[in-house]
Amino acid sequence: MAEPGPAFDVDDPVLARAAWSRIAEPGDQVAGALVTHLGAGDALAWLYDAATGTSPVVPRRLEQHPERPSVGRVQRAVERWRGRLATLDPGRELRALDRLGGALLVPGDPRWPTAVDDLGDAAPLALWVRGETDLGDLARRSVALVGARACTEYGRHVAADLASGLVDRRFTIVSGGAYGIDAAAHRGAIAARGRTVAFLAGGVDRLYPAGNTDLLQAVLDEGSIVSEVPPGSVPSRVRFLQRNRLIAAFSRATVVVEAAWRSGALSTATHASALLRPVGAVPGPVTSMASGGCHQLLREAKAVCVTDADEAAELAGDVGTDAPTPRAGRPAPQDDLDELGRRLWDALPLRAHAAVDSVARAAGLGLDETLGGLGHLELAGLAEQSGGRWRQAARPPQRVGSTVRRG
Repeated sequence: MAEPGPAFDVDDPVLARAAWSRIAEPGDQVAGALVTHLGAGDALAWLYDAATGTSPVVPRRLEQHPERPSVGRVQRAVERWRGRLATLDPGRELRALDRLGGALLVPGDPRWPTAVDDLGDAAPLALWVRGETDLGDLARRSVALVGARACTEYGRHVAADLASGLVDRRFTIVSGGAYGIDAAAHRGAIAARGRTVAFLAGGVDRLYPAGNTDLLQAVLDEGSIVSEVPPGSVPSRVRFLQRNRLIAAFSRATVVVEAAWRSGALSTATHASALLRPVGAVPGPVTSMASGGCHQLLREAKAVCVTDADEAAELAGDVGTDAPTPRAGRPAPQDDLDELGRRLWDALPLRAHAAVDSVARAAGLGLDETLGGLGHLELAGLAEQSGGRWRQAARPPQRVGSTVRRG
């Protein structure tokens, strides 16, 4: 039985891409190759003909492509797509999106996040958006904070703290809108009055999971909710996994906050690494199974250690501008001493005064260099003498301005 022809204008690039986002599942590389090399409209027209057996199995223009899908792959793809052609109505789905105040973005739109094009043939065919529609601007300075749904209170606290600190540094927080770490990251961004983006595995008309409806509504007020499947689409395990590749591609860097060994968040890190995006992982207690995946990433050198917002910002930010502030422990009085000065400082008693020859023996130095060095320590306020006997100063300065040099 012949398939019905399209009930809409396939030459309209927006309608054609909207249709493809219904026909093909997220990440379908055969669909991506067709749309990339033929254009969405021509690829759709070919598909209607292929479904009725009136066109070549592989479009002639695609035959010239060196990495074209095999005939077998194209045939299997047509069989996958055929069942969705009869009820295809992208205009209806666009009207549903319009009632929600959303927008459909396609490549070439100035609001399109070009970073996702790095996915190649697996790039999204279109993005259905609610809230802030300029995804290109949101992606420019962005960090994905991801992790397990079954997280600990430690993980929630760290995710919220990282999100808040990154917002203070003008980063957009990207996550998946799920329970656990995702929700904590979105909440941290919202509490800091920052921008956040939630990528959903279902349509943007379904704020899923239902328990996060209020949170996702708040995300709409402060950022965007995004999906690559049309309104009415239901989330599924495969779509959740494909959604992770979008989070990784969209963001400048990905930080795994807390994840067990088999956590889905690790797939986001894998996608980010494959795209040459920086990956960070937050360490947890070595006895915590909830951090086993993070520790695995660190052990296998697939991620760098991230302990605060400064370190996360360094991964995703601009070289120099977003470099973390150098850290140093609490300064000690003897920090600026040279080797001779440190040996003498260590040899001096804390309370009782000692003779010069006793200090020299303890330091392993000669008398002349001991006397010269003690004089420099005294001038620096680090040593004091009484009747020719020496000890460490009772109240040394907090920081030494210059090194003690040999006499």
